[in-house]
Amino acid sequence: MILEKIAQELQVQVQQVKAAVTLLDEGSTVPFIARYRKEATNGLDDADLRKLEQRLTYLRDLEDRRKVIIKSIQDQEKMTPALEASLLAADNKTELEDIYLPFKPKRRTKGQIAIEAGLEPLADKLFSDPQLDPETEANSFVNKDTIADTKAALDGAKYILMERFAEDAQLLQKVRQYLNKHAHIKSQLVAGKENEGSKYKDYFSHTELLKKVPSHRALAMFRGRNESILQVSLDADPEKDENDRSSYGEQIIAEHFNIIFANRPADKWLGSVVQWTWRVKILLHMENELFGAVREQAEQDAINVFAKNLNDLLMAAPAGPKVTMGLDPGLRTGVKVAIVDTTGKVLATST
Repeated sequence: MILEKIAQELQVQVQQVKAAVTLLDEGSTVPFIARYRKEATNGLDDADLRKLEQRLTYLRDLEDRRKVIIKSIQDQEKMTPALEASLLAADNKTELEDIYLPFKPKRRTKGQIAIEAGLEPLADKLFSDPQLDPETEANSFVNKDTIADTKAALDGAKYILMERFAEDAQLLQKVRQYLNKHAHIKSQLVAGKENEGSKYKDYFSHTELLKKVPSHRALAMFRGRNESILQVSLDADPEKDENDRSSYGEQIIAEHFNIIFANRPADKWLGSVVQWTWRVKILLHMENELFGAVREQAEQDAINVFAKNLNDLLMAAPAGPKVTMGLDPGLRTGVKVAIVDTTGKVLATST
């Protein structure tokens, strides 16, 4: 399956991919295969081979992670046919981890502590029926041992719903799509660092669309943050009015779970659940994820620029504008000869 997928992505024959993978697994390097095993791969060049090697590593890692996740859920005895189908259908690591999130072993959280204290029925009741009064419902869960008052009960129920919301794979995908399209990256000067961070002065108060930030600016902002000169954050609502305290991220959460605010007794409490889910759970998670992706892409763009500059340097005429003959020695295939003129134009080739 992996070989077919790579062949489709590179638009080459499966047999070519199979031959290249065999050589890579035997320890051959990309330059060696490109130069000396063209007959085996039917002419795959070094660019195709590097893409092939990168995708092979990624897809193998993906399959290994998928097996670990499936086994983990099976060991917990929580696997269902629908869940297994979604895990098998996930074609990238992000989607796979989103699906696994509710089942991922984690440190004992406030939500888990609340469930152990018996507050899950309270969370379910207020979520499913906002006509119920939170204080009245919470009062029946108060006890001397674990839940001191109604505030503690409602806070526990809130933590349960927050974790449930923040682990919904479909919700995370909706939020991710919105942020990828609309979010801005924002940098500000750390107070008192004006002189020390003068080389970052262009980013003392800077904001721009995340999906369009050039690699050199993204890397500069991240360097400034690493050096404690800049504060870099994700602005999820760049067009929001200053007087509007709610975020569009909160609207996405409310709409996803069909939470409608209509001045019912539990609506204010549900609103605080949505607000805290966004600010404490999802926004921070998404900021780390999206910044990681931007940094990775920016580093790759920088490498490509360096590679192009190095290529131009290496391909420049070493002795100026002179007619040059190059020899490529070969015992089995003979010595290849090429002659170029003063401008680099090929005049003749022979063996």
